[in-house]
Amino acid sequence: MDYKKFLYEQKKREKALKSKATKVVIKEIRFGPQTDDHDYEFKKKHAEKFLKDGAKLKAFVFFKGRSIVFKEQGQILLLRLAQDLEEFGKVEQMPRLEGKRMTMFIAPKKNK
Repeated sequence: MDYKKFLYEQKKREKALKSKATKVVIKEIRFGPQTDDHDYEFKKKHAEKFLKDGAKLKAFVFFKGRSIVFKEQGQILLLRLAQDLEEFGKVEQMPRLEGKRMTMFIAPKKNK
């Protein structure tokens, strides 16, 4: 067998495997530490839609300037979101502060 032909067949197999692999889509939702109830509900609806579509959700609270003193409010907001979206997805990573962002990941639940 020709070596070039072998390489060609190998690339072809890898390409076929790659096309069958599932691609993970990550959608982001951004909150402020003092997000109002109406804004929260609006963003929660979008989060539900993303999880129903099978995308992972990255929810984060962005602290601007001196608002970093409201860390607890940001954490409460993200935990409330996790509790509200419990039936659509499960928390993959609990809220964690990284610099001026507090992030949390939610993965969609598998539908049977």
